[in-house]
Amino acid sequence: MKLIEYKSINEKLYTDTLDNGLPVFVVPKPGFHKKFAFFATDYGGVDRRFKLTDKWIDTPAGVAHFLEHKMFDTEDGNALELLSSNGASPNAYTSTDITAYHFECIDKFDENLETLLSFVSVPYFTPESVEKEQGIIAQEIRMVEDNPDYCLYYGLLKSLFKNNPVRDSVAGTVESIGNITADTLYDCHKVFYAPSNMSLCVVGDVDPEMVLGAADKVLPKEKGKVPLRDYGYSEALFPEAAKFSKSMEVSLPIFLAGCKINPAAQGQDILWLEIVSALALEMLCGHSSPLYLRLYAEGVINADFSASFDCAAGVAYTMFGGETRTPERVFDEVKSEIERMLTQGLDDALFARIKKAAIGSHVRALNSFSVIASSIVEGHFRDFDPFEAPSILGKVTPDDIMKFIRDNLVSENMAISTITPTK
Repeated sequence: MKLIEYKSINEKLYTDTLDNGLPVFVVPKPGFHKKFAFFATDYGGVDRRFKLTDKWIDTPAGVAHFLEHKMFDTEDGNALELLSSNGASPNAYTSTDITAYHFECIDKFDENLETLLSFVSVPYFTPESVEKEQGIIAQEIRMVEDNPDYCLYYGLLKSLFKNNPVRDSVAGTVESIGNITADTLYDCHKVFYAPSNMSLCVVGDVDPEMVLGAADKVLPKEKGKVPLRDYGYSEALFPEAAKFSKSMEVSLPIFLAGCKINPAAQGQDILWLEIVSALALEMLCGHSSPLYLRLYAEGVINADFSASFDCAAGVAYTMFGGETRTPERVFDEVKSEIERMLTQGLDDALFARIKKAAIGSHVRALNSFSVIASSIVEGHFRDFDPFEAPSILGKVTPDDIMKFIRDNLVSENMAISTITPTK
């Protein structure tokens, strides 16, 4: 396996690619008892339309999430129970653009790793089990649709985006999952769970060659073809709707405002955009920004207020929001602060403090095995190296932040979603 050393952050990474196309990463942690394995496919809620052998295939919303639920079923029982009985703590999740299966353990790591690789690569569905799961997931969907945070988030995404599937729930709808069959799951597993569309990362005091050997032993030998995906018509930067509002059982109004921004195509440009956007939002309305401190002192917002950046399926956007009695006022205050920063420039001392804190945060994240593994795999899918983040952070200048704000945080490209208390 190839060894890459990151001397500035005192980390090492072993990497190799199997003949079947699977990239394998191992981050050694000598002396640690805990070991963490993360096995993921580049397949999420947005991947509903894809091309296979010159034919475009459309699938119902929610297949990736449904497939994640069903993958723990095996012909001999349930892999979740098997891993748990063998001392592992397993779990899985489906996001907008990734489905991941992972576990951590102290003992019997080799056995647990082979179990993980086996059940994820060998699907087992029956019409009866699929029908039963439809009822279970339908209940989950109905429950989450009554959640104010869920309604707030997807209210914003549906306001921002007209066509892109990022606007739709990863779990789908009760109606869409009703169209999922065992054949649908088998077909999507064959396409997206091919080793060439997946990645494995292990963090801990393990032998890298053992990890590589286990993957080579258990996984299919066929490479498979990475499908071409279609996310719909290109999105303009202006939002589909300026506002979304709904009354629900909340004690105070909550809001989430967002802005469509220019996405990065691939590679280190994505990492650069993530880093610069995070610093810009922290300067604009982070907990040490002048705007946040003033609104907090006035009792307009509380510590729940936050801001973030996200990108998937060829689009990117920033978000900010929280709990407040006056959502529209806070929205306007943020837009006014953007104009002030563009006119007066940045506070250099504040920028230096925020940048230093961001570097420290990235270095501290290296203490989390799950953060390391997930960031390496997601970085591989997007063709960037997350271990380069502290180095890139060190190169960001105030001019980079001003350029990001000027080019991206445009009020005409913003929308606001609000949940108000039921009267």
